[in-house]
Amino acid sequence: MIRNPVVAGQFYAGSPTLLKKEVSSYLLPKAKKIDAKGCVSPHAGYACSGPVAGAVLSHMKERKTYVILGPNHTGSGSRFGLDMDSVWSTPLGEVEIDNNLAQAILDNAHLIKKDSSCHMSEHSIEVQLPFLQVLNNSFKFVPIVVSQGSLDEYLEIGQGLAKAAQETKTDLSIIASSDMTHYEPYKMAEEKDRIAIEKILNLDIEGLLKEVEEHDISMCGSTPTAIMMAASLKLGAKKASLIKYLTSGDTCSDRTSVVGYAGIVIF
Repeated sequence: MIRNPVVAGQFYAGSPTLLKKEVSSYLLPKAKKIDAKGCVSPHAGYACSGPVAGAVLSHMKERKTYVILGPNHTGSGSRFGLDMDSVWSTPLGEVEIDNNLAQAILDNAHLIKKDSSCHMSEHSIEVQLPFLQVLNNSFKFVPIVVSQGSLDEYLEIGQGLAKAAQETKTDLSIIASSDMTHYEPYKMAEEKDRIAIEKILNLDIEGLLKEVEEHDISMCGSTPTAIMMAASLKLGAKKASLIKYLTSGDTCSDRTSVVGYAGIVIF
């Protein structure tokens, strides 16, 4: 089954030529590659978040496989749903799912269910693919949509992802697709995002979730980020680094109501 793109021509160019040019304009050819276990990358329209996504993914060492975790904006399907029935299409071509790793994830992270329905209208994973296609023309991936749950659930899933990678000896990185604060004044968004980013940089999963709740930080991908952090730590990550932070007020809108974008690597 082909999973056709749902935001081509909206979030990013629908023409292959224009899309490759668009993506390339955000990439950093001279970026120092980091042997990262995971990262946070934004998922808005490229005019808004492309500079941050391009920067963080440019710094990632290329892998044969990526696990991409995205929030469930639509509310459809399973709480934690993995697609292994589809080939994903973008204007730049098709990307296959790593079914060997996907099955190992299902075997080791029992909260995750095989479910393509939650992916059909969800954009947060799709928008990462064109960057990876330009950076790395030979890779597979595993797409997992995740909904809000508990810290214990996130840790359990993260440990299951790590165990699946170890069992299959898969050379992978985990991408948590997330924007930061939504639709607040520029200074307020920066202040709130600084709090969340500090917890990610300290590799403090529980602290991140606590601050997101206490400070009402509208970070749509706090769940993907928490799971990515848990898996990365289990795979041996020791550090995190902020590659780039911007808001839509820096890129595509005025500053009265902005969305924040952070690019962070964990290694």
